[in-house]
Amino acid sequence: MNDDTQQYVIDVHDLNKRFGNKHVVNNVSLQVGRGEIFGFLGPNGSGKTTSIRLMCGLLTPDSGSGTCLGYDIVRESEQIKRNVGYMTQRFSYWEDLTIRENLDFVARIYQMRNRREAVDRSLESLGLQTRANQLTGSLSGGWKQRLALAACMLHEPKLLLLDEPTAGVDPTARRDFWEELHRLAATGISVLVSTHYMDEAERCHKLAYIAYGKMLARGTASEVIESQGLSTWSIHGEHLSKLSEQLRTTPGVDQTVVFGSALHVSGRDHEALEAAVRQAVVGTSLRIEPISAGLEDVFIYLMSHSKDNFGAPS
Repeated sequence: MNDDTQQYVIDVHDLNKRFGNKHVVNNVSLQVGRGEIFGFLGPNGSGKTTSIRLMCGLLTPDSGSGTCLGYDIVRESEQIKRNVGYMTQRFSYWEDLTIRENLDFVARIYQMRNRREAVDRSLESLGLQTRANQLTGSLSGGWKQRLALAACMLHEPKLLLLDEPTAGVDPTARRDFWEELHRLAATGISVLVSTHYMDEAERCHKLAYIAYGKMLARGTASEVIESQGLSTWSIHGEHLSKLSEQLRTTPGVDQTVVFGSALHVSGRDHEALEAAVRQAVVGTSLRIEPISAGLEDVFIYLMSHSKDNFGAPS
């Protein structure tokens, strides 16, 4: 039963889902607090979308339990669907209707009273008034994104589930979108958002990383970084791609990634890593310095090592 005093808007434990012989979601547990922006990260095919659908009652888990907005994800899925806003990866509104007509249609689906007022309120909230009568098919990606968010917010949900909402959207529109998410979170709305962008991940209050259906890390950005215990050195100079290949097979080096004009070299054996880096630059003009591992270093590490540690889902 829904309880407004509950600590978590999402509280799920040991969720499992198979499609045929593929174990797509494997013992996933997750908690999202009120007014929290929770980032859900992982490579394509990692189980993010399936997990989100399990949490909001769109799919039934093979096993596991939990609540969403206080409703049981198995027995009360219809109540969940009516009280969350879900934004899919692909734009799913009607391009031959205007923005206003799309929002009015969504309001009809929710059987909302005072539809016109709700649509007007949504248009104003997302800055869509001046484009209300524009055909949706003529909108840019950023404006389509605003329409999708406006449709999600029509029925005033307390939880938004956003599945890679900024894919294919320009940087300015992405920035504006995230400012809107933080504005909504400040009013007490919770957000679970999947993303591939590390700058977006850093704007989340908490993060979780999933690969091959299994949860590999979770916590604040600093907690996730610290949990992997990576040391990282930055190397500056020329011919970094060749050096990256050379270092990749050197004892003590777990990962090499070129970031623009710098090569990041990471490993968990701090002394062996430093020895490998110093040896690699002897007799060269390359410059080296120890740096703090960033989120991108950590997530590339998790992605590259997850198959070795866990294997593909079966």
